[in-house]
Amino acid sequence: MDDLPITKQDMRKRGWTQPDFVYVIGDAYVDHPSFGPAIISRVLETNGYKVAILAQPDWKKPETVTEFGKPRLGFLVSAGNMDSMVNHYTVSKKRRNTDAYTPGGVSGKRPDYATIVYCSLIRQMYKDVPIVIGGIEASLRRLAHYDYWSNKLKKSILLDSGADLLIYGMGELAVVEIADSLQSGLSIRDITFVQGTVYKTRDRDSVYDGIVLPDYPALQQNKLEYAKSFAIQYKNTDPFLAKPLIEPYGARQYVVQNPPARPLTVQEMDDIYELPYMRNYHPVYEKAGGIPAASEMRFSLTSNRGCFGGCNFCALTFHQGRSLQSRSHESLLREAVWMTKDAAFKGYIHDVGGPTANFRAPACDKQMEHGACPNRQCLFPSPCRNLRADHSDYVELLRKLRHLPGVKKVFIRSGIRFDYVLADSDDTFLKELCRYHISGQLRVAPEHVTDRVLRLMGKPDNHIYQKFVKRFEQVNRQLGMKQYLVPYLMSSHPGSGLTDAVALAEYIRDLGYMPEQVQDFYPTPSTISTCMYYTGVDPRTMEPVYIPANPHEKAMQRALIQYRRPENYDLVREALLKAGRSDLIGFDKKCLITPRKIKEEGTARKNQARKRPHGKQGNGRNRRLPKTKK
Repeated sequence: MDDLPITKQDMRKRGWTQPDFVYVIGDAYVDHPSFGPAIISRVLETNGYKVAILAQPDWKKPETVTEFGKPRLGFLVSAGNMDSMVNHYTVSKKRRNTDAYTPGGVSGKRPDYATIVYCSLIRQMYKDVPIVIGGIEASLRRLAHYDYWSNKLKKSILLDSGADLLIYGMGELAVVEIADSLQSGLSIRDITFVQGTVYKTRDRDSVYDGIVLPDYPALQQNKLEYAKSFAIQYKNTDPFLAKPLIEPYGARQYVVQNPPARPLTVQEMDDIYELPYMRNYHPVYEKAGGIPAASEMRFSLTSNRGCFGGCNFCALTFHQGRSLQSRSHESLLREAVWMTKDAAFKGYIHDVGGPTANFRAPACDKQMEHGACPNRQCLFPSPCRNLRADHSDYVELLRKLRHLPGVKKVFIRSGIRFDYVLADSDDTFLKELCRYHISGQLRVAPEHVTDRVLRLMGKPDNHIYQKFVKRFEQVNRQLGMKQYLVPYLMSSHPGSGLTDAVALAEYIRDLGYMPEQVQDFYPTPSTISTCMYYTGVDPRTMEPVYIPANPHEKAMQRALIQYRRPENYDLVREALLKAGRSDLIGFDKKCLITPRKIKEEGTARKNQARKRPHGKQGNGRNRRLPKTKK
């Protein structure tokens, strides 16, 4: 077992003269199944293909993509585990100082819009080589999409990149089918039949039973047309129900999205996660300090993928889908045993989860045969009557893991759905979670307290969270433990006005907890919330939604969540006055801030006294200066 080649010298050591695929990635090379490029490359390898990894090439030098020469079958391109723009910029569009996926956490090792730039480099050096793009950046930009950083609607990344084919979703099934098709001699232009892919065509009639979306010029001219298009896309994310989507781009140019790839079976999931990964970053990065993102992942277990939670600000519906896919206990236990044999393992499994830790099975029995309901969510606005809320399998798995020799503690750090916990009539999971799997604090994501905003977020009403808080506290009292909930809260989500932000601040006041970090809503590609942000309507109902897009208002909403910070005083005061809540400025215990005027007057008097001439100082009486002799 060894790392895949990252240099020509590595390739020659393996006795290769030419790789089948060169995989260009925006991250450093980490051969661990928590990193998408590692999974794709190992899946291809186990199917007999030679894959060389070109990690973080210098995008200012086109010749860097020629490190391994021309690949026999084609280039694969991924921006990495994150969209490159999210990786580079905060929600206020300020450049981030670090990059957790780069050696030593150094920023600036990948370009903006990395997928497009890497494809451009390849096209400059190899005009006719097939290029297949994938990863989260390509997946969420596969059709026309709103780009927050340029503040405009962009074309499908398949067109802007010049690539031949796009894989969306997790991609294991699609990439092998594409590789086998290329191996058989099929032209990349003729590979139009693979589920979970997007391709270009000039022949609209070749697409059977497809849904034609509004054309790109219409989307540019009318934001409501984009909202309608997005609603159609959202209803076609299920592999059992989705139809091909056709997005026209002018005369005789179409981008076609095939239905998603089918869900993996338990055996397929097991096989993928038990491939011969090195389970760490490449040794070449050691001198630079390693890869920060790898440290937490190294001793974490991926239990599942997919999420039927349906939060509107989350892109998982578009990327992994709503169909839950899980690994077997035996597979997870084998991986955990491998961890215990690692010299760096200290006895702590950092996580056992996925997008949502406490989901281990499809939401209901019909989903894996008939698909997820296109017009109904499983948990929102209330749990579906067909929902199977059952933690017994997860509880059994966690028990097995924590009893392994060498394991001191098993943490759960992936998010849990508290409404799903409450939907389960058996409290065993919550009790064992509190007793064994957290250490003083449990992070949960109520996100907000105003029901109107929560509904636009796709989150349960506030009273559901409050019910969970009481149950959590009750369980901890029964166990004789003092543990606390740490809520994740979001400001400036579509629908949230200053009055909603003030209500959130009042909740924090009553909680007695001041969040160290606040998540300002970040409009990332292909979420319902981002569509609201861009269009001003809910794409499912076409009803208008208030959008707090003004940077100053966003700053005020964010400051209210951290109202105790002195540097936020002016913003908080302004927000309270604009919201008509001057009653929260005062000395009562319910007030958020005290009047600054009293403090300012006292400070001003002191400063003024310091500036007076010597003869004007003292106890208020003017002193005469002694006369000087002439």
